[in-house]
Amino acid sequence: MSRKFFGTDGVRGLANTSPMTAEMALKLGAAAGQYFRRHDAVSHHRVVIGKDTRLSGYMLENALTAGLTSTGMNVLLLGPVPTPAVGHLTRSMRADLGIMISASHNAFHDNGIKLFGPDGYKLSDEDEMAIEALMEGEVELARPANIGRARRIDEGRHRYVEFIKTTFPSGQKLDGLKVVVDCANGAAYRAAPEALWELGAEVVAMGVEPNGVNINAKVGSTAPEAAVERVLAEGADLGICLDGDADRVMLIDETGRIADGDQVMALFAKHWAGAGRLAKGTLVATVMSNLGLERYLEGEGLTLLRTQVGDRYVVEAMRAGGYNLGGEQSGHIVMSDFATTGDGLLAGLHFLGEMVTTGKRASELADVFPTIPQMLKNVRYSAESAPLESEKVRKVISDGESRLARNGRILIRKSGTEPLIRVMAECEDEALMTAVIDEIVAAVAEAAG
Repeated sequence: MSRKFFGTDGVRGLANTSPMTAEMALKLGAAAGQYFRRHDAVSHHRVVIGKDTRLSGYMLENALTAGLTSTGMNVLLLGPVPTPAVGHLTRSMRADLGIMISASHNAFHDNGIKLFGPDGYKLSDEDEMAIEALMEGEVELARPANIGRARRIDEGRHRYVEFIKTTFPSGQKLDGLKVVVDCANGAAYRAAPEALWELGAEVVAMGVEPNGVNINAKVGSTAPEAAVERVLAEGADLGICLDGDADRVMLIDETGRIADGDQVMALFAKHWAGAGRLAKGTLVATVMSNLGLERYLEGEGLTLLRTQVGDRYVVEAMRAGGYNLGGEQSGHIVMSDFATTGDGLLAGLHFLGEMVTTGKRASELADVFPTIPQMLKNVRYSAESAPLESEKVRKVISDGESRLARNGRILIRKSGTEPLIRVMAECEDEALMTAVIDEIVAAVAEAAG
């Protein structure tokens, strides 16, 4: 069965345009409600719903609530909280389902819906397809006396902040450290500064004035330049750049240099392995992680296990193999000893913990390995075209792979959230890499019409 609504990270699209409409959210809420009540159709069940700060979040929150309560689910509305908070609170509040309304790092005009099971983990492909099937059919509604209730839970953010603090090394504080935290005008605009301040840091907060349309706008992990300037201007020890739903992070050292997810994972993997904490000596990352990371881990006697793109697939591989550290170059850092999904604030806090423990500056910790030059270009395509099936495109890709065989690699894939073909290459010879990328992009663009 093909997937009509769900992509690699829930449902996502342009707000108020199919599929991100109130009508779809109503159907999704009702279908998810029926699916998670299937084992007990009599008693009421519990759902927690969080969101980021997008204007369309109100519309989708209300539509989801209507659908869920119509099937007898009680809904607890958390308001703006990070995506990892929803995963945590779903489990800690014994909910049957968790929902996060967010399009992550996208601009305000997009939105999305992510679903979490009662264990706090994102749903499997099988669960999502089963819910899609229910959306296409007739949902069994509750009797009038069994319709669910909805209420707001103001303390959800505080519960998450308290949990985050418990993961910090016992007895340690952030006293004497100045931290710039860029919250992208998104879901963590309150939680992140609060957690850092309560642990003793001098906090310089930016991206904390959401107005519904400025989420991720020239701030956050996808636009860290403003935070770099702030770190340098303030003489800060570290910059923590979160995205709109705070499940990913980019770190900025005191010199203004940016460290991506690969560098953060390398640091954690090395230190965890040295402390005997890295399960099976393995780090789980996606095919997008830099070749330099793989070579570095091999030199440390550690293993890199690659998955397809998407933090949910990283988590699935971690759970299947019994690993406890994984993530993505884009800044999703998954530490399953503490969280069920990527958590940008958690990763930033544990980097600060490394600074406190070792007494080293951020610049000494964040530059773990030399990266292999990497280039990524996107080609937009229409739903009617299939550029990757073109014989000409296949030949150009094959030729490029042969030319880079010894010194690099090529990765071509469709985006799971946008109509884009992503063309990525790595090679120690940058001129050769650029030539190969340009040839492939031109061929894909021609085939895409």
